[in-house]
Amino acid sequence: MSKNIFRKKSLDTILNDVANGYSDGEHGSGDSTLSKVLNVKDLTLMGIAAVVGAGIFSTIGEASFNGGPGVTILFVLTAITCGFSAMCYAEFASRIPVAGSAYTYAYASFGELIAWIIGWDLLMEYAIGNIAVAISWSEYFVNLLEGFHIHMPKYLTMDYLTASRAYDTVQSLTAKGQLTDITEKLRSEAAAWATAPAIGHLKLIANIPALAIVILITYLVYVGIRETKKVTNAMVLLKIGVVIAVIVLGFFYVTPANWHPFLPNGFGGVMKGVSGVFFAYIGFDAISTTAEECQNAQRDLPRGMIYSLIICTVLYILIALVLTGMVSYKDLQVGDPLAFVFAKVGLKKISYVISISAVIATASVLLIFQLGQPRIWMSMSRDGLLPKAFSRIHPKFKTPYFATIVTGFVVAVPALFMNLTEVTDLTSIGTLFAFVLVCGGVLLLPKEQTVRGKFQIPYINAQWIAPVIFVIGVVVFWKQLTGLFSGENAHERFPYVLFVILSAALTVLAFVKKLSLIPVLGLLSCFYLMTELGYTNWLRFLIWLVIGLVIYFTYGYRHSRLGKASQ
Repeated sequence: MSKNIFRKKSLDTILNDVANGYSDGEHGSGDSTLSKVLNVKDLTLMGIAAVVGAGIFSTIGEASFNGGPGVTILFVLTAITCGFSAMCYAEFASRIPVAGSAYTYAYASFGELIAWIIGWDLLMEYAIGNIAVAISWSEYFVNLLEGFHIHMPKYLTMDYLTASRAYDTVQSLTAKGQLTDITEKLRSEAAAWATAPAIGHLKLIANIPALAIVILITYLVYVGIRETKKVTNAMVLLKIGVVIAVIVLGFFYVTPANWHPFLPNGFGGVMKGVSGVFFAYIGFDAISTTAEECQNAQRDLPRGMIYSLIICTVLYILIALVLTGMVSYKDLQVGDPLAFVFAKVGLKKISYVISISAVIATASVLLIFQLGQPRIWMSMSRDGLLPKAFSRIHPKFKTPYFATIVTGFVVAVPALFMNLTEVTDLTSIGTLFAFVLVCGGVLLLPKEQTVRGKFQIPYINAQWIAPVIFVIGVVVFWKQLTGLFSGENAHERFPYVLFVILSAALTVLAFVKKLSLIPVLGLLSCFYLMTELGYTNWLRFLIWLVIGLVIYFTYGYRHSRLGKASQ
């Protein structure tokens, strides 16, 4: 059985499947194929659309509060980490120009079980990410309406649990006489519970704006890639214009003294923001799911990924410098840092422009993520690991319509009723896990001669470089390494222990096998960032994977097309 669950799908088989019309999992007809309309400009703009979103308008504030002006170092480190992964994605996309992203790449390099795990992981990444983005968009939209004196009932702008908890908290603080501890936000959330209509004891509270944006975005994705492309390009150009204007205007109000000290909380403070900063970057891999809709995937996908990553990194670094230069980093623990700093320097009208841009930016992120998830499902369905319905292509719109509709429900219903802010770190850990497997998968790909028009990672021999880096790391972090197994809650350092073991094993393999340096560095840097996301998130992630394995062995293993072909 172990041999069967690790059966690999050859590159030739993957490409032949698409050429022979397996895009439609039910009919196997070549007539129902995806429309090839995307070029390098579209892919670059899609990458920017997915990356420049909620991160630049919200999570950058918390990261700057923890890391001070030194948060720019974290953006550079994260960009380098993503850059290694982007090059690995680019080589895979060049060799396998098929929808499915890391799932398809894992099928070709690691085999079916790992492919299922990464596919299941990507479903979590996109679903939770989409829900969080929809809720975030709702907050920006409601704030924007408030700026124009349009007031929605509070019970129609948030989830049931938030309102209930806020009401109980306010009641408790009032009873204790601690009225000063009741914040404006807490009072507003409690008012939603108090004013909501009810059926019996059930309060009617739901996040209607989040539902509305998911329905609108799902409709756009459903009706076609051309429409999605046009809307995405328009939103990206607009929000890039606003971000550049904010950077230029903000630099006139920078006080260089605010950049000192550069690392007020040390490197540890900088790394506290790793989850929020990485969450801002995770979207660039979503464009790899559109491989079959590219005019020339082998040439344009690698360029689109790398171009978008470079542009977004420059924008993030400049925004971080502006934020920490306009006000003290100590004031940036706010949900809307860009609007906050301009209000702080007396430019309140600019905050309205920023709010409009935030609404557009967040919507574009949701659009790209909603585009990506159905294509993952479609690829898994083609291989028999999910029901055939998920790979049906609409005869008119040329989109995976059933998977798109299911994606809409999976995101819309939780966004309407739930508060998932506590599990957004799962999106980051899931993405990093995908990056780890993609980087590892490149090391397992058969070596091919360079082919004109195909991207290949420049080969740098890691035989001696990897051991030197490992030894330097051991020397520099010797105290932390010796303390891994001592002190309280030693079990929570388990992810770091795994990282050390993986680093040692990969160093040995790099020396013996003369591995390529860039995938090795990509694998190690992504795994290190996973360790920074905390023990609790690792537990949640492992529980999700266990659920996925149960589904695989009860359905996917028995219905696998590759498995049936080998019988």
